[in-house]
Amino acid sequence: MVHEGSSPARVLVLGATSLIGRFALPRLIAAGVSVRAVSRRPGGDGAELVWVQADIQAPDLVLPPAKAALSLSPIWLLPTALPALKRAGVTRLVAFSSTSRFTKAQSPEPEEREVARRLAEGEAALAAFCEAEGIGWTVLRPTLIYAEGHDANVSRMARLIARFGVFPLAGEGGGLRQPVHADDLATAAIEALRRPESLNRSYDLPGGETLTYRAMVVRIFHGLGRRPRILTVPPRLWRLGLELARSFLPGVNPAMGARMDADLAFDSAPALRDLGWRPRPFRPNFRAAKVRGR
Repeated sequence: MVHEGSSPARVLVLGATSLIGRFALPRLIAAGVSVRAVSRRPGGDGAELVWVQADIQAPDLVLPPAKAALSLSPIWLLPTALPALKRAGVTRLVAFSSTSRFTKAQSPEPEEREVARRLAEGEAALAAFCEAEGIGWTVLRPTLIYAEGHDANVSRMARLIARFGVFPLAGEGGGLRQPVHADDLATAAIEALRRPESLNRSYDLPGGETLTYRAMVVRIFHGLGRRPRILTVPPRLWRLGLELARSFLPGVNPAMGARMDADLAFDSAPALRDLGWRPRPFRPNFRAAKVRGR
């Protein structure tokens, strides 16, 4: 067990090259933790950081011994690796899921409903295995993750603005959003490893500000040092345009426009109570990140 005020001597980090991983690894090392970073791509070893090249879905997966593990991989990939974590001696596991398990469950897009289903099933499989094997678990569900210049959500919007100088909204863009920085999520994961209050619980992790989709876009313009130029598009026209653009805009679909007027806000009170969750407000700085249109 990891008690408050202490850190595990060694932590396995699955999906170490992920967006959250770029912030979690240095934070763990700064806390005096010996890190075993598991990834399909090797990295450079250091005094407190050893890279383990492995596929967590491999049936013969072997992991180095550790008492604690942090999973940054998609949670639906984790069940295959759970027996290997057990064999490695893991007694404490913190894993990331997503609030998309709720927001996309009723999406008109089959691919999005499938994501929601896989998230929910991954969470259930993790909890069932850990409780059967005596492993303490915590599931963290972020909202809209960003890290200036590196994420596929907010930074993709910034690149579109940098390229075209304008951002189209479907309708008024009045739906509520809570963008959350990947560095804050790394901090939350480490706190979850340390705090017994988080044992066998799931937490939604919204960002430090709740603002409308339109206001979020305005902040992105400001983060680029640009005057906001927003084009309001009737939802019906948006859907038609996105249908036509699907072939050359991977990951974009008409349901995204419909959600611009939908509230996707979550309660941070449980995470504040148990994890000391105090994420930063949404004030991105894309000038420092050198985001450019492509």
